[in-house]
Amino acid sequence: MSELPNSPSDSNTSSLQRAPLTSWRVRIALALLFVLAVITVVVTNVLLTDRFTENTRNRAELRLALYSGNLLSELRRNAIVPQLLSRDPALIGALNSSDYSTSSQRLISFVEEIGAASLMLLDSDGRAVAATDRSRLGSQHRSDPYFVNAARASETLFTVLENETGGYSFVYSRRIEDLGQLLGVIMVEVDLHKFERAWAGISDAVLVTDSTGAIILATEPRWRGKTEAEALTKAPAQSAIQRAIQATADWTALPADAYVQGQAVMRMESRIPFRGWHIASFTTYESVRDKVNGVLALEIMGFAMLLALAFYALSRKTAGRMMLFQRESAELRALNTRLQREIAERERVQQTLAVAEQTLAQSSKLAALGEMSAAVSHELNQPLAAMRTYLAGARLLLNRNRPEEALSSFQRIDDLIDRMGQITRQLKSYARKGGDHFTPVNMGDALASALSMMEPQLKNRKVQISRVTPDEPVHVMGDRVRVEQVMINLLRNALDATQSVDEPQVDLILAAGETVTLTVRDNGQGIEDLDALFEPFYTTKRPGDGVGLGLAISSGIVNDLGGRLLARNAEGGGAVFEMQLPILTGESDIEAAE
Repeated sequence: MSELPNSPSDSNTSSLQRAPLTSWRVRIALALLFVLAVITVVVTNVLLTDRFTENTRNRAELRLALYSGNLLSELRRNAIVPQLLSRDPALIGALNSSDYSTSSQRLISFVEEIGAASLMLLDSDGRAVAATDRSRLGSQHRSDPYFVNAARASETLFTVLENETGGYSFVYSRRIEDLGQLLGVIMVEVDLHKFERAWAGISDAVLVTDSTGAIILATEPRWRGKTEAEALTKAPAQSAIQRAIQATADWTALPADAYVQGQAVMRMESRIPFRGWHIASFTTYESVRDKVNGVLALEIMGFAMLLALAFYALSRKTAGRMMLFQRESAELRALNTRLQREIAERERVQQTLAVAEQTLAQSSKLAALGEMSAAVSHELNQPLAAMRTYLAGARLLLNRNRPEEALSSFQRIDDLIDRMGQITRQLKSYARKGGDHFTPVNMGDALASALSMMEPQLKNRKVQISRVTPDEPVHVMGDRVRVEQVMINLLRNALDATQSVDEPQVDLILAAGETVTLTVRDNGQGIEDLDALFEPFYTTKRPGDGVGLGLAISSGIVNDLGGRLLARNAEGGGAVFEMQLPILTGESDIEAAE
């Protein structure tokens, strides 16, 4: 028997089998092309942005170093002028004879060689007797700081003065004396504003701040006298079109260091080794954006042409596949029915999930409430135990007719009540990090206070305490109550660790170096699990003896103060805890902090 030719239905079936295969291949190819385009654009954007930004940053750093060097050179060059003029025989003779007929002309000849803004000679009463600016002759400067300070000092003084126009004047002054007697003061005004004019023609924006953070030199005159944060207040875009343009311009740049008048800029800062001055420059990303956008535009154009060719090829096959799509419409309707059922099922699942989320939120609230209750109980247990001891002692003293000594116990109880109030206030704000007002804390005094708080427990346990402290006071910046709270927690853990030891001993070592370190070492059994030591509710004590919050709270307090709380096992047995806090050095720093 001969085979029958393929029927039309068989041909249609073959076409239906090839069409989905071809369609999926095309879709995968288009998806790969799109992914390749996105990856290429992203990688190119990142690499070129980094490269061009780094070049721009390097040029800005070089300019900033040049500006700083020129500024420092000008200041140092003018610093020697008052010392030289204070020894000038002609000026000394004019002050002695009160003959100033040639003094102004002499100062004018000097200022041309020096390059200073102006020179002025003041007599012992602060009156201007000679000046390069003759309009200032006869003016009184007796109360001006550059005259008052120079008259009292023996070296050259530098003074920054804010003038009436909102700018600043920079003045070197030095006393002129003869045989130890004050004759007058020579004043040299340094011309630093010429650098502002030079910077304005090269950099986008430059500013110089003094040790207090106030801007004393700037290419923007409105910035003078303000802090950098005030000067760089961002001006928002006024319209939706401007915001869209800004967003389009910013997407190819790195995260902006700052915004000057609403425009993203690159900020570079350098320290000037002169009286705590700093200089900062701001450079826009315009050149970076232009270069990167030019390359990206070419890449996007190339990929757009490839996509256009692909879509053109697909459109030629669209007509032939319309019949296939019509035959598949029945399957699509069935699929739509199943999809609607799945959507309904998903909505029911989402409703169930919402109920579960509400239940979980309520459980989280109850857990947080239980944790806070446990923390309050844990932190108030020690003061309550001490109050119980002091009350028993006071009762015994009253029975023995020793009321004055009993009053001291009541005073300690009153101090403990104040401490309990402070602890509850701290636990109330435990979830909020920062915001505390820190003051200088003497670590030696805090340690002595903590030992005084633990005195009843130390006496009952007969623990041998070894304390080593430095001869000089050691200060840190923090909250004394919280520092003492950490010390008491460490001492309490050391006492608990030595309960099974015949001769308990606790060593306390307070050392000062780059940081302040308080070391608490005991001769107990050591630490079993160092990894979980600072986790909340981790404890090796029996139920009722502790809830495992002391070290967790102590670690949080030390972290808030900028330090670290470390723990390890000692080589000879026992545990060692170290509380490290940033040291506060120098009397001036301590007084400024207070």
